[in-house]
Amino acid sequence: MAPSDCQQLRRAVIVPGNGVGDVEHSNWYKWVKDHLNQIPDFQCLLQNMPDSLTARKTIWLPFMEKTLQCDEQTVIIGHSSGAAAAMRYAETHRVYGIVLVSAYTSDLGDANEQESGYFCSPWQWEKIKSNCNHIVQFGSNDDPFLPWSEQQEVADSLNAELHQFSNRGHFQDEKFPELISVVHKMMKASL
Repeated sequence: MAPSDCQQLRRAVIVPGNGVGDVEHSNWYKWVKDHLNQIPDFQCLLQNMPDSLTARKTIWLPFMEKTLQCDEQTVIIGHSSGAAAAMRYAETHRVYGIVLVSAYTSDLGDANEQESGYFCSPWQWEKIKSNCNHIVQFGSNDDPFLPWSEQQEVADSLNAELHQFSNRGHFQDEKFPELISVVHKMMKASL
């Protein structure tokens, strides 16, 4: 049986990591946006986030809902603190899917991460899973910022389709072809 229109993947929203100034000139964000926007009848959004240094949950989640309009036809592509935002958003909102890049589970003992508000309450893994059709995770065990144990905890807790690398660090390259392939695969599944 074909999914209803509301369950079809029609758009992607890239939520960057904290500390990113101009998202159009950071990491792989623009490259991925440009490639995804070549897909017919598909839209990829990339915008500078408010409160970009601390990435407070109380500011980012409403922005994702009201401005970026993340909904049942949206895959949220979250990088680093953007991955934390994607997971928290999916605790209370139905989305088509989430792609987590460099995801983690704690504030890592960092004052800025503590202030963000993502790590003040237990993760609601079951709610995230029930609100997403697809959960994909990219992680690298040579990430200089995140211990592999936290990345693995995310994958295990969400039964994520894990793409594990040993040479990608914090995924700050200019290109990310593996991510494009994953979105194409999700699109085919939604037809």
